[in-house]
Amino acid sequence: MRTAEKIAPGFPRPDLDESPAEYAARLGALYLREKHAEGRRELGQFFTPLEVARFMGRLARPGRRVRYVLDPGAGVGILACALCEELQVGPVHIDAYEIDLGLAHLLRATLENAQEWLSHKGIALTFTTHETDFVTENAVYLSETTLFDSSPPCTYDVAVLNPPYFKLGKSDPRARAASEIVHGQPNIYALFMGITASLLADRGVMVSITPRSFTTGDYFRRFREHLFSRVAPEAIHLFDSRKDAFREDSVLQENVIVRARKAKPESVKTVRVSASGGIADLKRPRSRAIPMESILDVRSKDLVFHIPADEKDEETLKFVRAWPEGLRSLGLAVSTGPVVAFRSREFLENEEGDSTVPLLWLHHVRPMAVAWPLTGKRKPQHIRDEHTSRKLLLPSENYVVLRRFSAKEETRRLVAAPLFGKVLSKTSIGLENHLNYVYRVRGHLSREEAAGLAAVLGSSLLDRYFRVSNGNTQVNATELRALPLPSMPLVAAIGKQLTHASPTHAAEAADQVVTEVLRVPRHLGVSPEVLARG
Repeated sequence: MRTAEKIAPGFPRPDLDESPAEYAARLGALYLREKHAEGRRELGQFFTPLEVARFMGRLARPGRRVRYVLDPGAGVGILACALCEELQVGPVHIDAYEIDLGLAHLLRATLENAQEWLSHKGIALTFTTHETDFVTENAVYLSETTLFDSSPPCTYDVAVLNPPYFKLGKSDPRARAASEIVHGQPNIYALFMGITASLLADRGVMVSITPRSFTTGDYFRRFREHLFSRVAPEAIHLFDSRKDAFREDSVLQENVIVRARKAKPESVKTVRVSASGGIADLKRPRSRAIPMESILDVRSKDLVFHIPADEKDEETLKFVRAWPEGLRSLGLAVSTGPVVAFRSREFLENEEGDSTVPLLWLHHVRPMAVAWPLTGKRKPQHIRDEHTSRKLLLPSENYVVLRRFSAKEETRRLVAAPLFGKVLSKTSIGLENHLNYVYRVRGHLSREEAAGLAAVLGSSLLDRYFRVSNGNTQVNATELRALPLPSMPLVAAIGKQLTHASPTHAAEAADQVVTEVLRVPRHLGVSPEVLARG
C-alpha cells in the first residue's frame, strides 16, 4: 500500500502508473502553488524540472554498482528519485539534506514512494533525510589544514545536486567555515559543490546543475583549485536559452550541468560537451568530444574552465590563445570607474554648469562609440569638478571604456568604445562605477591605440572567446587582465584604419578591420549577422 498520504497529509498519493520522479515533480508543483516565490528565493530554492532531473539521472550512471547516494540540497527529492529510476541493483542508501522543514516533509514522502517502487523491481532502498544545513554540518571537509581527523564517516558513489543560489554575507558562519576556498561574499552553490567533491568515494561521480559563474574569474579561483584537485570533468551540458532550464521560476541564468568523477584531471583525455536549445530538445542534444586541455589548463594558476560548445568555439580558443600579449605586457592597466553614484550624490548635476564635466554611465557606451549626452535619461550626466570631487575624476585623455554589465538580451557581452581626450571635456571626465576603463600606466594611449584596442576587445572573435570561458553578464577587470591580446603595432594598425570609418557603421567596420589585420578566419571574425548577408 502506498504510504505518501500518511507522510504528507493533504497531498495526493502516487498514481499506480506514476514513476518516483513524476510523483516528486507533481508534489513539487503543488508546493510551489502554496509557497510564496519570494520565500523560496530567500532560500535560493529553484526546483529541478522533471526533464532536467531525468537527464541528470542518466548522466549520473557511474558504470559500476551504486551503494551510497548523496543529494545535498534535495528539495522534494526529484533528483534522487530520477536517479532511483536508473538503478539496476541494490541495496542502495540515500542521504538527502533539506533544511526547509516543509520540504523535508514532502522529501520523506517521495523517497518512501521510491523505496516501494524499487521494491517491486527487487531493489532494496534505505534513506535518511537530514533536516540540517548541509554546509554547516560538513564544512570541515573543505579544510586542507585541519589538525584533527576529518575523514567523512561515509563517502558516496554518486551525488546529484541542484544547490541553492545566493550570496552569503562575510560574517555568515558558512562563509567563515569555507574561508579556505572562497573570499568576500561567496555564492552558496560553490560551497555545496566543494563539499560534495570532498565526500565522493574513489572514482565516485557527482552531477550538478549550477550557474556557470564559477568557471572563470579570480573570485572563484580558490574554489576551482579545490574542486579540480579532487574531481575531473567528464561531461558538460549547456543550454542555449537562459530561461528554459528553470522556466517555472523565471530564472535568468546561464546554467551548466557538469558530470565530474573523483580523479585527477590529467587522467581524463576527452570531455563530452553537449548543448540543447532548452528542455524541449534535451533528449536530442548536440554532442562532441573535446580534449581536456581545451577545457581545463591544469598548468595555469587561474584554472579557467572553458566550455567550447562547438567546433567554432574550439577554433576561437586556439586562435586567441596564440596571441602573444595581454594588458600587462602591453604596459596597460584596467580599473573600474571611480564614481559610485550613491556615495557621490552631492557632486552630481542634471544640468551643465560652469564647474561641471561630463559623467559617463553604462548606457553612454555603445559598440565603438561614446554617445553623450543622451536625452530622456533621468540619471545625472554631469559631475562637478572641484577640490573635494577631483579624486573621483580622470584627466581627459585617451581611454578604452567598457561596460561592466551587459543586458541579458544583448548580442555582445563585451561592449567597448574609444574615449578620446579633449573631445567631451578639455580638463577631466567622470566615469561611473559600472564602467571599466583601460589606460597606459606610463604615458598615454594614442588615438590609434585606443581605437584599435576598443575594436579588438569589442570584436565578435573576442566576444565569443569570452563567452566560452564566462557565463556571467558581468565583465570584471580581473577577466580583462587575463585576456590574450595581439601586439601593439597590430592594434595601432587596426585603429589607424578605423579613424576614417563612419561612426554609424563603426562596430561592423571594426569587425572587418580586425579580421583583415589579424588574419582571422572569416567565419570566426565576422558576426553571424554579417555572414548571413554574405
